Amino acid sequence: MTRTPSPKGAAVGRRIGIGLMYGLWKPRVLGAWRVPASGPVILAVNHAHNIDGPMVMGTAPRPLHFLVKKEAYVGPLGTFLEGIGQVPVDRRGTDRTAVTKALAVLDNGGALGIFPEGTRGEGDFASLRAGLAYFAVRSGAPVVPVAVLGSTDRPGRLIRGLPPFKSRVDIVFGSPFDAGDGTGRRTRTALDEATVRIQSRLTAHLADARRLTGR
Repeated sequence: MTRTPSPKGAAVGRRIGIGLMYGLWKPRVLGAWRVPASGPVILAVNHAHNIDGPMVMGTAPRPLHFLVKKEAYVGPLGTFLEGIGQVPVDRRGTDRTAVTKALAVLDNGGALGIFPEGTRGEGDFASLRAGLAYFAVRSGAPVVPVAVLGSTDRPGRLIRGLPPFKSRVDIVFGSPFDAGDGTGRRTRTALDEATVRIQSRLTAHLADARRLTGR
C-alpha cells in the first residue's frame, strides 16, 4: 500500500523553510496572493539552483509537497524529506509510486510542487517534460508558475555552492491557469497540447518576472 505524503509533515517543512530561507537570505516575494488559498494546485517552478525548492517551500503561502529526485533520499536526508511530506521520484522512467503519491496530494486538496524541466538547468523553462501536463490534466488542478531569480547570480564567499548569505533572492508567483482545453481529454495528443500550452505560459511568466525584478 502506498503511503500518502503527510500534510502535517509538509506544514512542518514549510516552517523549517521559512526559518532557514529568511534566516540565511533575503527573499523578496511577489504575487503570493495569486496562489489559491485552498483546493488542489500545482506550483511549477524554474530550477537553476539547489536552493530553489527550499526557497519556494519557505515563501509559498501554503505547505508544499515537492517531487524530489530519488537520489536525494540517502541516509538522514532521505528520512527528513519523507518526514516533511516530500515525494521521491525516479527520473529514469515512469515512477508509478511517485505518480500515485502526487495524485493523492492533489486529490486531498493539497499543493504539489514540480520542477517541470525535470532537473536543474538554466532555469528558463526551455525544455519541459510531460509530467506536469499529466498531473494538471489528470487532476484538473490549476497551475501557478513560479520564477526564482537571483539564486545563481554569484557564488557565496563562505560556501561557493550557495548564494551569498543575506543576498536577495526574488520569488515571483504568477496567475493560476488551467492546462487542459476544457474537454477533459487525457489522450497523448491532449497531453502534448497541454505541454505546449504550459510552456508558453511559464515562459511568459518568467519574462514578466525578469522585467518586474530587473534580473
